[in-house]
Amino acid sequence: MAKPQNLGASLYVPTTHPDLSAIANGDKLGHLRSVIFCTEDAVSLHELTFALANLAHTLAGMDRDRPVLRFVRVRNPHVLALVLAMPGVEHLTGFVLPKCTRANFSAYFELLQGTRHLIMPTLETVEVFDDLEMQRFRQLLQTPGIRERILALRIGGNDLLALLGIRRPRNVTLYRTPLGPVISRLVVTFRPYGFLLTAPVFEHLDAPGLLDMEMAEDLAHGMVGKTAIHPDQVPLIERHYRVKTSDVEMARCIMDTQSPAVFKMHGSMCEVATHRDWAQSVVEQARMFGFGH
Repeated sequence: MAKPQNLGASLYVPTTHPDLSAIANGDKLGHLRSVIFCTEDAVSLHELTFALANLAHTLAGMDRDRPVLRFVRVRNPHVLALVLAMPGVEHLTGFVLPKCTRANFSAYFELLQGTRHLIMPTLETVEVFDDLEMQRFRQLLQTPGIRERILALRIGGNDLLALLGIRRPRNVTLYRTPLGPVISRLVVTFRPYGFLLTAPVFEHLDAPGLLDMEMAEDLAHGMVGKTAIHPDQVPLIERHYRVKTSDVEMARCIMDTQSPAVFKMHGSMCEVATHRDWAQSVVEQARMFGFGH
């Protein structure tokens, strides 16, 4: 069963890509943990027919035994219906639902009844700036039958910036733009209720130092994955998910039933009652991504 913590750097690939099948089967980019085949913003309307044919060919030959988590970002409910009818669609982990809101969610979800696919709604419309609307959307997503199908919520940074008439700057992280407070509000709106979120794309391919800074802030906000738009970004992103040996040591002590309720370790206070969830996530993250410095 896929977990949101397993997403890592999710590589977005247009469904017009000539090597779509090789990427899907891990032959082209064997280090991928998750990949999202896009039929929406990455595909022009005049390319859509070819894009869907290319996707259908890929699904028909997809190797389901590969460990890559594979999703399709559909363009709209109509495209979702077309993809669901393609042979091999059962090999997909799930779907990314773009520009998802309370108003259009049911049009997507009704099509997925009777399937086992997971979904990742993307928060990237004007409703995201309305805290009350996000709370109402959360209540909808908490509905039994829906909640267990949601792997994570994705934050569409570029679409949200576009609504503000802004493009991401080249000298500061996304958290130093008006989206910083918005992301913080999304975290406190959804995470206490069990919904994990993934971080927006970093679009400047020639600024690895700034990407490192943004990754630190992603992690501080509890993001469990990040969109990658180029294969070179995948290792740059995922090295930040490696866990410090000292953190794993603390986590294991916190999880040890013989540990005192509060203790000091590596210069920090460890409190079993409040740090247990963190400890469990750290151990799982180390298992998935390994150890850093």
